[in-house]
Amino acid sequence: FLDNVAVGNEEWNPWEVDEKNELIASQQRYKANLKMIKNARSHLEQTSLKVQIWGKAAIGLYLWQHIFEGQLEPADVTAQWREGSQKAGKTYFSFITGPSVVPGYFSVEAENVVLVLNGREAAKIAYATQWLHYAQTLIQTRKIQRVAVVLLGNEQCNNEWIQPYLKRNGGFVNLLFVTYDYALVNEEDIFQWPLGVATYRNFPVVEPSWSMLRDPRPYLCNFLGTVYKNSSRETLLEILKQDEFNKLCWIAAREQWQPQETNESFKNYQDALLQSDLTLCPVGVNTECYRIYEACSSGSLPVVEDVMTPGDCGNSSVRHSAPLQLLKTMGAPFIFVKNWKELPAVLEKEKKMSLQEKTDRRKKLIEWYQNFRASMRLKFINTLENSFLSGDKG
Repeated sequence: FLDNVAVGNEEWNPWEVDEKNELIASQQRYKANLKMIKNARSHLEQTSLKVQIWGKAAIGLYLWQHIFEGQLEPADVTAQWREGSQKAGKTYFSFITGPSVVPGYFSVEAENVVLVLNGREAAKIAYATQWLHYAQTLIQTRKIQRVAVVLLGNEQCNNEWIQPYLKRNGGFVNLLFVTYDYALVNEEDIFQWPLGVATYRNFPVVEPSWSMLRDPRPYLCNFLGTVYKNSSRETLLEILKQDEFNKLCWIAAREQWQPQETNESFKNYQDALLQSDLTLCPVGVNTECYRIYEACSSGSLPVVEDVMTPGDCGNSSVRHSAPLQLLKTMGAPFIFVKNWKELPAVLEKEKKMSLQEKTDRRKKLIEWYQNFRASMRLKFINTLENSFLSGDKG
């Protein structure tokens, strides 16, 4: 029988099908590799700009991890040196941060630099100035060509010290992104930047979950914070001490501000955000506070005290809705109050809301916050590309 098969099918090759399949597979692999090489080549061609971000203020972590959704290696927040990279738009970004990032002791890997600095108080400004002088030296020696600054501004908008460094004033800084309602924001070379979450306290990137959106929350509102003498926070506390609100809201007030949280107090704070429908955001030295952004990331609607604080912050030539011009321009779906005496009415309304209404509102808030960060990322990239790719015109 076997002989017959063999004779009758001299051309038959039991491995032929496998060979054909292997041939097709290898051709497909070849095509795939070719495509990969082409993609890599076009990827390189499309990357018109290399930008290195030097994160020398905690706000840099908000920029990189929260707005750019970038990763950092190592993940350990106490590491001396952390870095990450990503391609966005036409730009290849690399980010470095940590105590080991010291002028002159790291590799400058791009002609374009974004310097993230803290200008909140005199000691920080002195440190920031050293970095600006270092960048200036690199420009003079043609090691780098263009510089943008992301600045944690002073809470009263006293940022005069940075002005001489701006290109428009004879300096070398092409672009300035600055927090708070700085009156000199012009949307040309000075832009308002969000304060973001308290990355200096390691507030994490919070991934929205089903339970965060859907579960009923045990508290109507929360306020965990410092109550300063003769501030509107005293009024707020008086209202919250009323019996019915005392039971409905998570309240933990202290008389002195603590820059470093204990693990327990920080955990309590995060839990309060996740377990409350509303987060009360009274003004501090400035109207804008980390709490607003932290509440957004936790799906707890900020109730914001919408009043200007003393100092030099205010309307700019391009925006007229201070305080919180940036958030308002971006359509933040918050509850704004001019006085905490409006709070009882807000809480009464809250009591009548169904879980479905609260769920819809939470979804809207979380989506808005995601879109807000994506918009800021896009604006940042476009602004850099428009300025840096246009040569020295920017």
